[in-house]
Amino acid sequence: MSEGQKKLIQKLREKKAKAALGGGPRSIEKQHEGGRLSARERISRLVDPSSFQEMNMLAALPADSKKDLYGDGAVVGYGKIDGRKVCIYAQDFTVHAGTTGPIHRSKITGIMDMAVKIGAPLVALWHSGGGRLDSENRPLPVSRSSIFFRCTQASGIVPQVSAMMGPGAGNAGYAMALTDFVLMVDQKSYTFATGPVAVKEVLGEEISMEDLGGARVHSQLSGLADLRVKTEEECFQQIRALLSYFPSNFREKPARIQTGDDPERFDEEIGDLIPTDPRKSYDMKKVIARLLDNGVFWEAKAEFARNIITGFGRLGGYSVGVIANQPLFLAGSLTIDSSDKEARFIRFCDAFNIPLIFLVDTTGFLPGSQQEHGGILRHGAKVLYAIAESVVPKVSVLIRKAYGGAKPAMGIDKDIGIDHVYSWPTGESAIMGAEAVAEVIYGREISTADDPEKFRQEKIQELREAANPYPMVHGELVDDIIEPRETRRRLIATLESLEGKQEIRHPKRHGNIPL
Repeated sequence: MSEGQKKLIQKLREKKAKAALGGGPRSIEKQHEGGRLSARERISRLVDPSSFQEMNMLAALPADSKKDLYGDGAVVGYGKIDGRKVCIYAQDFTVHAGTTGPIHRSKITGIMDMAVKIGAPLVALWHSGGGRLDSENRPLPVSRSSIFFRCTQASGIVPQVSAMMGPGAGNAGYAMALTDFVLMVDQKSYTFATGPVAVKEVLGEEISMEDLGGARVHSQLSGLADLRVKTEEECFQQIRALLSYFPSNFREKPARIQTGDDPERFDEEIGDLIPTDPRKSYDMKKVIARLLDNGVFWEAKAEFARNIITGFGRLGGYSVGVIANQPLFLAGSLTIDSSDKEARFIRFCDAFNIPLIFLVDTTGFLPGSQQEHGGILRHGAKVLYAIAESVVPKVSVLIRKAYGGAKPAMGIDKDIGIDHVYSWPTGESAIMGAEAVAEVIYGREISTADDPEKFRQEKIQELREAANPYPMVHGELVDDIIEPRETRRRLIATLESLEGKQEIRHPKRHGNIPL
């Protein structure tokens, strides 16, 4: 190598070394002092060792390049997670506070375009001060909508997972909400449309960033976040685990893997989890854990709309999406929030060829003026639309109760597109609960009986016996009544039989889901 070449290579190495430090050593130290990692440190912990290939590392605005400040607050490139290709973009808070400038935006949209072209999942690590101002405090000429547009175009083509690693107001928050799954770090990440300063200015309300848009708020109240984690390291572990359930793109199916859990095993104790008294509650998560391979379950939106459970697991190595009522909360009834949660989850699974398993124990849609005035009919219709629209394998198990309009919304109705419906012997299906039906049908007789309460209980018992699963199986509304102990085996066998399922629907531009 000539001396001239050596000098050129040395110059390149020096520039890349400076670029790797972002805003410089002191800026990285400030990140560490705040309990946060730098953008490149985050990526290195997320992907397989030495697998990240950074792109556009030396991209910079003219004024920045003169100061050897590179990247414009964004780090983008390719990496591997569990040996599988992913595309990544991370905002670098050490450069211009991760604000959105022209190079910043161009780098992010470029890697998003490439993810769609090559069919690789997209992972976004958000940490931004928002839009960038020029020297005269005017917004720079950069379109925030270019990222919104690409999030939308990539939707349903490749899985998109976002993590909010620090503050991320405005643009970052909206873009994150357009992706499929969102993780937030507790006490470290915040996002909102309008920050505390503006809230105080306009409304006179004093509120902290944490109380306005922290991880707890978006996990429990707004429903934006799918998972709240304690540390950045936990965040990266959970992203890796989540991606393992997905295919790389919509053209593929999730890989069937060997989990070491015998697909033929019986579970003699699972039925004991269900109380014999239908008025008593139990934890459906314990049922889920006993059904899934090794009891492993990645729950989405665990803190939001807790009356319904959504998440991913494996059955016989198959990746499955699980939707289950939670009797511990509102008796497993369906609400406005649970409908939104369920419908969105169904549509994601359908987009990426992930079979759906419904575990059903619900008293119906929650009654009351609050739900009615809030639009329960419109929101509940989202679930019906999502189920009817989906073409992936769908299997339902009636664990205990299925009342009223909640039956099709939880897959206890083959006419809405469910492939197979099973019931435990404890299953009950009716227009409404036996107690309510007794009052409607026998109200006058109860009031005039010699012993009203005794007569009422007798009628309730008669109605409950009539709601057993045998009439349903006689009428082919249920494919089979199964023993609780064989549920796992039957689900796995059913998934195997449905593996080649194809449904042809009418061609159209798109449907009009009742949003």
